Amino acid sequence: MSELPYVLVLFYSRHGSVSEMAKHIARGVNKVSDVEVKIRQVPDVADTTQIAKPALPDEGAPYCTLEELSNCSGLAIGSPSYFGSMAAPLKHFIDQTSTLWLTGQLIDKPACGFTSASTMHGGQEQCIHSMMTPLLHHGMIWVGLPYKNKELIHTMTGGTPYGASHLANSTNETTLTDDEKALCEAQGKRIAEITVKLRE
Repeated sequence: MSELPYVLVLFYSRHGSVSEMAKHIARGVNKVSDVEVKIRQVPDVADTTQIAKPALPDEGAPYCTLEELSNCSGLAIGSPSYFGSMAAPLKHFIDQTSTLWLTGQLIDKPACGFTSASTMHGGQEQCIHSMMTPLLHHGMIWVGLPYKNKELIHTMTGGTPYGASHLANSTNETTLTDDEKALCEAQGKRIAEITVKLRE
């Protein structure tokens, strides 16, 4: 019996908001038949030459391997917004994917992005763009979040047509609003549906 294709929910989270978003995106994926979900994170990087983290995380999702990325059928990628860009640990992981680019492992697979920032104009949309750019170089198909999701229109916190976002009231605020949860789940469901369709 062959394994089901899977959507990889890959993220870096420093204070917990992006990790919480990943769980809701996974719930959305799980609403779709014929596809599974794998939640994976990337480790911190050190600002010196010392090892930043142990081989296994103390808590949360396992660290992602290049093989898991290569074998996914769809990708949801998430990061906190740091000055309008993805966090260095996620960028470091993506920078290790040259072998996947050379062999075209991600071509024609759907991808989407999600992010969190602690200020209203903290670069959420630009952060999603920063994650989109290398994935377009990989030949992936970017999947946004359409306005049929009414939460995009009336949200007073996170939510963009480029991908789900969260507005934290403080650095350590990890509680998502109902609108943010709904948009994360809608994004997970949409990436899963498109993953299944592209494999038909």
